[in-house]
Amino acid sequence: MAVPGLLPEGETVPVDGSLPESATAAVGARGFGVYLHVPFCASRCGYCDFNTYTAAELGGGASREEYADTVLAELALAGRVLGDTPPPRVSTVFVGGGTPTLLPADDLARILDAIDRTWGLAADAEVTTEANPESVTPESLKTLRAAGYTRISLGMQSAAPGVLAILDRRHSAGRATAAAREARDAGFDHVNLDLIYGTPGERAEDFAASLDEVIAAGVDHVSAYALIVEDGTRLAARMRRGELPYPSDDVAADRYLAAEAALGAAGFSWYEVSNWARTPAARCRHNLLYWTGGDWWGLGPGAHSHVGGVRWWNVKHPTAYAGRLAQGRSPGQAREVLTAAEAHMEDVMLRLRLAEGLPLAVLDEPGRAGAEQALAAGLLDPARYADGWAVLTLRGRLLADAVVRDLLP
Repeated sequence: MAVPGLLPEGETVPVDGSLPESATAAVGARGFGVYLHVPFCASRCGYCDFNTYTAAELGGGASREEYADTVLAELALAGRVLGDTPPPRVSTVFVGGGTPTLLPADDLARILDAIDRTWGLAADAEVTTEANPESVTPESLKTLRAAGYTRISLGMQSAAPGVLAILDRRHSAGRATAAAREARDAGFDHVNLDLIYGTPGERAEDFAASLDEVIAAGVDHVSAYALIVEDGTRLAARMRRGELPYPSDDVAADRYLAAEAALGAAGFSWYEVSNWARTPAARCRHNLLYWTGGDWWGLGPGAHSHVGGVRWWNVKHPTAYAGRLAQGRSPGQAREVLTAAEAHMEDVMLRLRLAEGLPLAVLDEPGRAGAEQALAAGLLDPARYADGWAVLTLRGRLLADAVVRDLLP
């Protein structure tokens, strides 16, 4: 199977972006969302391998000032592609990056309004933007909230200045929690803070302090991810040169257990292996759309989309993306139609990470045997298993990838 964005395999996307009738016939049966990728960053963090660019890296031919108009051109194409079989109203919108809030708040408002005019936003639509703490102000947050953004996800990563320095983060240690409070004051329904744990040099007390600050900030959602060292990043180069040690799996496990203990004591509950929410309403519905097999249209360079079992991905560079749309062509680089086996594999991989788990009935006979082994090893909840569900225990969450391998022998 092709890996979108990594292997340029798969069939060619038609110039007009059209989809097979089989894909559009049931569009939105499990919900329909929109993802917008904003590829701009003020600087590149040492651990980041996302499809992002600084002004110096972009050079000519890709303008931040013209980006909103370019996105609107792709949105118009999307509206034509799904025009004969329109999806249900958009239930979730997620603006990610990069640093979306490097765009003027008025541009983000204009794009959201165009999504509403194209497909219609559900009355209770969740509309999220990511942001770096230093890229927002009380005024810009108020503008975004007035435009209809309901949720914001702020990249905090750590409260320890030394850890932020190793990660090449630009904001000060206290800026993330201050921005979270400003977002609450601006009227956002839900505020998330992102943490990264296991950075070289991070002490247990550093991570404990980060958790304390997150909880004290009054947010209702926390994401916490183990540091992953990606090839080609500045951090990977430093580790290869021996300047920094590689992350430790044992340390990462200790940090995860610390997060579960601190967040659980503060009233948060996990609903996905790396995500905790104070209430069910605070869960990120857009990510749940991904994890439960929904449909979405991805706008922007490098963005991925999924409609009715067809997955495609746009060309990555903003200049190439803008050029194709200027020519009236789809920016899609390639696409693939998921087989039943591929869809099953992804369903197991994603749904097992959720607190509600995976129905045992979807597993084949070898998968059921694997589930029994995981149960015997203490990786699945016995009570939920008796009810017909594979639900990870706390130890199972630490070994989630291994459990997936048990269920997909």
